[in-house]
Amino acid sequence: MNFEYFIAKRLIKGKEHKSSISTPIIKIAISAIAIGMVMMLITIATGIGLQRKIREKVAAFNGHVLISSFDNNSSLESLIPISKDQKFYSKEFKALVENSDWTNWIEKGSPSIFPEVKGIAHMQGVATKMGIIRTETDFDGVVVKGVGKDYNWSYFKEYLIEGRIPDFRNELNEEILLSSHIASRLGLTVGDKAITYFLKKNSVSNSKTYIRAFKIVGIYSSGFQEFDEKFLFADIRHIQKMNKWQTNEIGNFEVFIDDFTAIDTKGQEIYENIPSTLDSQTITLKYAMIFEWLKLFDLNIIGIIGIIILVAGINMITALLVLILEKTPMIGILKALGSSDWSIRKMFLYNAAYLILIGLFWGNLIGIGLLLIQDYYGVVGLNPETYYVDTAPVYINLGYILLLNVGTILLCLIMLLIPSYIVSKISPTKSIRFQ
Repeated sequence: MNFEYFIAKRLIKGKEHKSSISTPIIKIAISAIAIGMVMMLITIATGIGLQRKIREKVAAFNGHVLISSFDNNSSLESLIPISKDQKFYSKEFKALVENSDWTNWIEKGSPSIFPEVKGIAHMQGVATKMGIIRTETDFDGVVVKGVGKDYNWSYFKEYLIEGRIPDFRNELNEEILLSSHIASRLGLTVGDKAITYFLKKNSVSNSKTYIRAFKIVGIYSSGFQEFDEKFLFADIRHIQKMNKWQTNEIGNFEVFIDDFTAIDTKGQEIYENIPSTLDSQTITLKYAMIFEWLKLFDLNIIGIIGIIILVAGINMITALLVLILEKTPMIGILKALGSSDWSIRKMFLYNAAYLILIGLFWGNLIGIGLLLIQDYYGVVGLNPETYYVDTAPVYINLGYILLLNVGTILLCLIMLLIPSYIVSKISPTKSIRFQ
């Protein structure tokens, strides 16, 4: 066994260590490490969790990259249709969509949905149209989002709070998915009719509106009020009929990518591989204010972690200095027996590392436990108008937990190298008589 490690182990297990004057200071240092780890875990898990959850919600309503006509860019309503018969839209994937079999396209060995750009997870055609839902006592403006067979409902299964997802795979029907925000304002629920009025454009007839009696089959709540207060989901064929479009015409494509961190690169690749008559825009540009706000979380996380590690390090420095002062006679005896300064310093660093590990153990146990409670039960709520979510989301990943623990140990030990240097200043003759 290593000599320094052997002495450090005896110091740790010694009875005098547990009843010495340094005991309360050591306990404070361990508590500081534990509390610091809890705070760092909560900071990272909630910070990353909130970033990921908001990104998912924005993508659920828009995709990661939007391909549309230039005339549609600043409007909530699809004005100029584009054809689905595009070179960049895989014919094989389109055939699977028509057969309502696109969810198995990977297993069938199909080529990329967007052949010229790799890393595309899904592409769907949608269209939007402004309308007004009217009841006997009230009315509300909405954006009807028309979707078809290729629409990926996986995001909204999480947000569904009542009823079911509409089925648009077969004949045209009146089913819609309505937000709880609109439903509560108008006093509607699953099974009710939502009488919706749409303005006719360039109409020469006496009637200036289209009327649709939609049937509410599901109610969703994403917690993202900016979207919940606007959107209801209906069959895209309603919008195609009202706008007098062809069956292969849509308002825009929503493109989903595999890796969000590559969104800027993929957005540029998509732009370079679509016709000059079309435009593409990433959600990070379309909702720049939201994503710039999310970037601030990274700076906050780094700042909080830095302060916590600094405070924990200072507590450990204090504990180490007290230990060295308390063991001054032992240091003198070891020096008299021929031990080097570095050898003695290593003994105290081993001792400090043990205390840090104890603090990290309890910090991880408490921190991960609190995160799991929040993840499963959503104890801590948030204001959705400010944070776009109603409960604090957490992201638990073994990678950042290990990195955080290893980083804390290394940084604390590096900080302890300087105070441990005091060992070299202790004189053997004076320290043996030290009281």
